[in-house]
Amino acid sequence: MPITPVSTLVADAKAAITSLSAAEVRARLDAADMLLVDIRDRREIDREGRIPGAFHAPRGMLEFWVDPQSPYHKPILARPVQIVLYCASSWRSALAARDLQAMGLGNVAELEGGFTAWKATGGPIEATGTVAPEA
Repeated sequence: MPITPVSTLVADAKAAITSLSAAEVRARLDAADMLLVDIRDRREIDREGRIPGAFHAPRGMLEFWVDPQSPYHKPILARPVQIVLYCASSWRSALAARDLQAMGLGNVAELEGGFTAWKATGGPIEATGTVAPEA
């Protein structure tokens, strides 16, 4: 059986989730009804910075941190707000958003184009070394 290409998995995920443009996210950056979640590796964040106010949840722990029954649960991810995930280019965030929807989260989206699109549109960036601790 051939392996399904990642590009196919991402395309399928994007068809099933909500994607928000950098402009849409930027307009809501300080909104109380949205939580930006950076799922990139800590080394990526240290190297490139992050969107101000974003919560860091490593991709490998995201589902565990969202699940209230998990011993790793993070209450910040249970707030009644829209969770907007982002990674470098929106491949990981698309797959993660699809997985969170499968877990039952209804108000989840991803930043189309990821941090790369954010930077390209001139969105604000917190400098390297300012990563908020994982709460």
